[in-house]
Amino acid sequence: MNRYEKQMSFSPIGKAGQDRLGQAHVLLIGVGALGSVSAETLVRAGVKTVTIVDRDYVELSNLHRQQLYCEADVEQVLPKAIAAKRRLEEINSDARIEAHVIDATARNLEPLLSDVDILIDGTDNFDIRFIMNDLSVKHNIPWVFGACAGSYGMTKFFQPNEDPCLMCVMKFIPGEAMTCDSHGVIAPVIQQTSLMQTVHVLKWLTGKSDVIDRSISIYDIWEGNYQKFSMKKMKKESCKTCGSERTFPYLQSLQQNDIAVLCGRDTIQIRMKDRSFDLSHLEMKLAAYGKTKKNSFLLSFTEYESGKRMAIFKDGRVLVHGTKDVEEAKVFYHEMME
Repeated sequence: MNRYEKQMSFSPIGKAGQDRLGQAHVLLIGVGALGSVSAETLVRAGVKTVTIVDRDYVELSNLHRQQLYCEADVEQVLPKAIAAKRRLEEINSDARIEAHVIDATARNLEPLLSDVDILIDGTDNFDIRFIMNDLSVKHNIPWVFGACAGSYGMTKFFQPNEDPCLMCVMKFIPGEAMTCDSHGVIAPVIQQTSLMQTVHVLKWLTGKSDVIDRSISIYDIWEGNYQKFSMKKMKKESCKTCGSERTFPYLQSLQQNDIAVLCGRDTIQIRMKDRSFDLSHLEMKLAAYGKTKKNSFLLSFTEYESGKRMAIFKDGRVLVHGTKDVEEAKVFYHEMME
C-alpha cells in the first residue's frame, strides 16, 4: 500500500500533485505553536524538504499547544528546531529536515532561500514578518502569513509581484491586538490557523495556485465568527518593498546588539553583535552561583539567591526569563555574563 494513497485519491492532488510534494522545499520560520502544527502536517503530506528556523527552546508552558513536543524535550532543554527535527524524522523517515537554531534576521535567513518554494510564518512578531515580506518580494517566493491570540486568528497568502505585500496592507491588519501576551491563546485557534496556512501551501506546491484564496481571513473560533476581506486593490506603487522604487527596508539593517521582549513569555532576549559563547567555560563559571544544565546547543542557568533564570545559546543570544523589564534583564545579564 502506498503511504499517500488516500491523499492521492483526492483528485485535486492526485499522483501528479503528490510527485510535486515529493520534490518541494518549504522554509518554516518559527516552530512554536503554528509552526509545529504546519511542520507535522506537511511532513505527513509528503513534502520532501522542510527547513526550520527557530531561536527558542522547549518549556513546559509550550506543551498545551505545541504538538510536536513532549515532557522529555522540556527535561533535556532542547531547542525547538532540534526537538522538531527529531520528531518529524520519526513521523516520516523519507523527509529531509534541516534545523537551524538561530535568530530569524535578514542576514541569517537570506542564505537559506536556495531552492525554497514557499515560506511559512510561524513567528509571533511583525518585525520578522516584515523581513519575510521583503525576502519574498526580492526573491519572488510566496509566503503565508498566520497569527492568533486568544480565540482569534487570521491568515493571508502573499504572492510577490501579483498581490499587495504586507507593507501595503499592514494598516488593515490589527496586529497590536494579536498578542498571546495580553490575550493568552487556546490550542484550537492554532490548529485552525495552521490548517488554513497549510491548505494554501498544499495548493501552491501541487500546482493549484489558481484556486488559492487571496483574501485575508479573520475569525474567532470561540464565538464562531468568520470574515474574509479582499486586498487586491491595496497594492501601492509607493511601497518600499513591492512598489516601483524598491529599497527592501527590513533587509537593510545589519545584525547588531538587540533587545527584544518575547511574546507571552515574560522573557527578554539579549543578542550581542559578533559574540559567541563557550558553554563549557560558562558552565564552570556560573555553577558557583546557581544550578546549570548544558546540552550541545545551550546552557540553562537558575541563580540560587534570586531564582532568576536564563538560557545561553552558542550564537551569542541570551534569554532572561521572569521579567518584561528590559533594564532588569540587562542588569542580570551583565552581572552573570561579564
